Amino acid sequence: MSIDLTLDRIRKLLSHLPPYTRPTVHIAGTNGKGSVSALVSSILHMSSPPMKVGRFNSPHLVSVHDSIAINGQPVSPETYLVARVFVEEMDRKHSVKASSFEWLTSTALLIFEQEQVDMVVLEVGMGGRLDATNVVPDECIVVSALTAVDLDHQAFLGDTPVAIAKEKAAIARPGKPFVFGPQKYPEVEGAVRTAVGLVGGQLIYATPAVSREWNEDIDGPMMSLPRSSFSGALPTPVDITLPCFPQPLHALLPLHGEHQLSNLGVALHIISALISHPSSSRSGETLQLRQRLTPATVSRGIRSVSWPGRLSWHDISVQTSNNVAKPLTILADGAHNPASSATLAAYISSLISASTERCSLPREVSVTYILALSDSPPKTPLQTLEPLLSPVIRELSSTTINVNVAVLRFTAPDGMPWIKAVSPSALRNTVSLLAPNAKIWSISDDEKPDQEQLLAALQWAESVSGSGEGDERLVVLAGSLYLVADFYRLIRGGRLGGTALVRSRRWLTPLGPAY
Repeated sequence: MSIDLTLDRIRKLLSHLPPYTRPTVHIAGTNGKGSVSALVSSILHMSSPPMKVGRFNSPHLVSVHDSIAINGQPVSPETYLVARVFVEEMDRKHSVKASSFEWLTSTALLIFEQEQVDMVVLEVGMGGRLDATNVVPDECIVVSALTAVDLDHQAFLGDTPVAIAKEKAAIARPGKPFVFGPQKYPEVEGAVRTAVGLVGGQLIYATPAVSREWNEDIDGPMMSLPRSSFSGALPTPVDITLPCFPQPLHALLPLHGEHQLSNLGVALHIISALISHPSSSRSGETLQLRQRLTPATVSRGIRSVSWPGRLSWHDISVQTSNNVAKPLTILADGAHNPASSATLAAYISSLISASTERCSLPREVSVTYILALSDSPPKTPLQTLEPLLSPVIRELSSTTINVNVAVLRFTAPDGMPWIKAVSPSALRNTVSLLAPNAKIWSISDDEKPDQEQLLAALQWAESVSGSGEGDERLVVLAGSLYLVADFYRLIRGGRLGGTALVRSRRWLTPLGPAY
């Protein structure tokens, strides 16, 4: 794989496009930056009156249009095509020879400028210092932020957490706030503090939100629990104290998993910096941020956030061999590295533990994984899958866990020919090593990935996990956002014979055309 990291090409390309002037929040990190960008965007859009908010994320989920959103909705294919054609024309006319990601980034910035959005939330693609998004002028950046740093993309960013953190912290800007999220590796703090200090930025430490009991006076009537312990969850009531508000903020967080408390903390400290940091005064006065971003609107923005493919629950139906439509609940998550895999494993463990507490008798639960991984050395399948398939989950409490695993490839994402999937045989060998008693389904290495294979894997998952009474089975689709994207394409194409639901926005939202 060859990626030529430099800002020279995109700087040259942008010099031939309309100047970019939008106030921008810039977010880097190994894990969590997408969730933070979704939270910040939702909060800004739910201000009163609503702000027009652009958001750029990569990689895309289902189609390239997903990468560029305005007010939470992907831009139309027509809007994208017009901007993209112009960018590519400028690239050819001036012999820039920009990369596909530089084209995409330039297209996003051009669309945001043409649409005159009030604020842009910009997610770093990879790293930070030499990422194409880091070309945005200093005067446009109002807040920078860094979520959790972990080992990923070592071939480009360095082989230690400190080296990777230095690359990511290089998005800091002079005189601007830099929100620093909770970290797994303590040594990262010193590296980030030095990097931010060298450019004259101001480091702001984000504290996580704190979960609490449901309070009907604050949160309204509590919804009834799902029929099954493995059919989703209610939003988490949370509190957090912020410099911008005199009283603690109360909210309901629909994103699942303990890690989202830290992500919410980062998002809310970004909002706090927008409201109260001196460097944000010009944008704040122009946009009237203090008047528009109140505790009530911020809470509404948190409650309204949606981030598909990250601990997302879906009710589908699959056709059996007898042409009978059987219901199946899927937990879909794009866990793609050891850290995100461990986060998913912790969430699964919490689900099983909670359901076990409600059951006084020993029982058996079937956990069926549908997995595909990107081939991204030096990260190995063993490192990524070990947290999911480790004995810790299978020996939890008085519950016996029966593990089943389907392994396959994802279809190649458009415009990213360097993305390759790990071979099914390599995945099968890894699963056999980590879970020798697991039932395994796989395709052969010479089969070209397509939607029929994922359909077959879903049918196998329905059959191997048994009829299952309520909370006795859990089906998890994970390992790569590209596999999650294939799943969403099946939903959007009506191939699953039923309505899929995302339990996030308002807890139960039909999966719309964007996904």
